[in-house]
Amino acid sequence: MRILLADDQILFVESLKIVLESRANDIEIVGIALDGEQAVDMARKTQPDVILMDVRMPVLDGVEATKILHAEFPKMKILVLTTFDNDEYVAQALHHGAMGYLLKDIPPEELIASLRSVEQGQILMSPKVAHKVAAHLLKKQQFEPLHESIREGYTSYVTLTRREREIFRLIALGYDNREISERLSIAEQTVKNHVREIYAKLNLHERVHVIRMARLLGIE
Repeated sequence: MRILLADDQILFVESLKIVLESRANDIEIVGIALDGEQAVDMARKTQPDVILMDVRMPVLDGVEATKILHAEFPKMKILVLTTFDNDEYVAQALHHGAMGYLLKDIPPEELIASLRSVEQGQILMSPKVAHKVAAHLLKKQQFEPLHESIREGYTSYVTLTRREREIFRLIALGYDNREISERLSIAEQTVKNHVREIYAKLNLHERVHVIRMARLLGIE
């Protein structure tokens, strides 16, 4: 997994590089950018799998850099790692294509696991951030720009069975079907059947929509 680090705190980002590469043999740091403009330039040159992006940086902030890169490289994964949990920053970063928003107090092993999950296409947020996102979106009635089925599915959540709600929650936490089957001690095919039923009841089509809907509901 090729990762680009973007953070203007050079001591922090150099230390982060050492931590990531020493604790995960599947991670390669392809570069360090000290501002948003550098992040955009380096991402174009190195084509990383994941960019670990700070929010407040000089020249160009992380939100604008995310917006530019997501427009150019929609398959490139961007994970925000910052000390700021301001709800406007969170909402803007996710709106412009970030796959997750984590705070810098996250333990190293959790960060590594988060990078792997985001690289696989999962959306991640720290619990504190998830609550702020849910409150912000519900207060402003700004549902994430998903298709209308998400809005309709919001009120259909109550139709899920107890087991389906369990699986819904685990999907929201980033577990795949195999991990859910192990956690609930049921067959993987049974999990797939439940996931299919969840999609049908909520009129959803992808795991990412389940995750985003869960954030709106404040489900962890």
